[in-house]
Amino acid sequence: MAMIQKALITGFGDESKITVVQEQIRAPAANEVQVEVEFSGFSGADINMRRGTYPMQKKPPFTPGYCFVGRVSANGSRSTKFGIGSRVACLSIYGAEAELINVPEKYLVSVPEGVDSQQATAVILDWNTAYGMVMRAARVEAGDNVFVHGLSGAVGYAILTLAKMRGAAVYGTASGSKHADLVEAGATPYAYSGKEWISAMQATGGVNAVFDPLGFESWDESYSILRKGGVLVGYGLNLPALSGTGPRPVLPAIIKLLARNLAFWTGKRTKFYYISRDSKHFLSDLEALFDLLRTGRLSVPIKAVIPLRDIQRAHREWSQGAGIGSILIQVRE
Repeated sequence: MAMIQKALITGFGDESKITVVQEQIRAPAANEVQVEVEFSGFSGADINMRRGTYPMQKKPPFTPGYCFVGRVSANGSRSTKFGIGSRVACLSIYGAEAELINVPEKYLVSVPEGVDSQQATAVILDWNTAYGMVMRAARVEAGDNVFVHGLSGAVGYAILTLAKMRGAAVYGTASGSKHADLVEAGATPYAYSGKEWISAMQATGGVNAVFDPLGFESWDESYSILRKGGVLVGYGLNLPALSGTGPRPVLPAIIKLLARNLAFWTGKRTKFYYISRDSKHFLSDLEALFDLLRTGRLSVPIKAVIPLRDIQRAHREWSQGAGIGSILIQVRE
């Protein structure tokens, strides 16, 4: 067994509940592959898992890390698809914030030559989530008006970019310090707190789609700016984490969101979106994004790359600081 460094959530609570420990890792099982992790993704899921509010999550202690890119270091006895040293990506859900990880071979995806490892890591969760919402959940088309909460965040900026590629006009919310960059990217940003965005969108007749990662009362507000035939795509439920308030039960909020579909006479629809590595679309969506990166049609902004040893700083700075885009954890320095 090898000795590795890894992040560990020791209990639910603030940033003090995550630390870096040294621990042994076993050899991979027959159907597993052991991967040396280069970069792990970092997102709202990490924050909500540490707070104990992520749906159906593990109980502590556990190692977080929802996705990674790395190189194969060992194969189990029945794992033959990837050679030693092959560069692979994975939606791991847990465990990626560690120097080595054992994962089922079936969940590994080859990273094409010519695709940067940081960019590849960012698209596994953040951009793949956005891709599924834009392409299937909302079916954004040319001429649509869409509204995105958290335009400067990793998923929000991905939705902005992909919706613009589809020919949509994009509006949304973001902190004032990010507005100039977002205007340059082709969006029309509003401050979330002032709520002027509600009357502004209603005055246009409403939007075709709203993408809302906040949840709770924000979903009520977002529903109010839909036009007939529009769809509200809810995900994330990040409002408590972003506002620094205590954990709130998520199931009632999701039920309320979906129950709005019973009011069929409004012509409005609601969906709750989550990404699944077992979905029939997961691999094809990720490969489409890899191809966009490989051919230079897409460049993913990286807001920060934070070393594993500073994992508490990543948790503190998740919703703060300058810049736009994804946050990554550099596992191997």
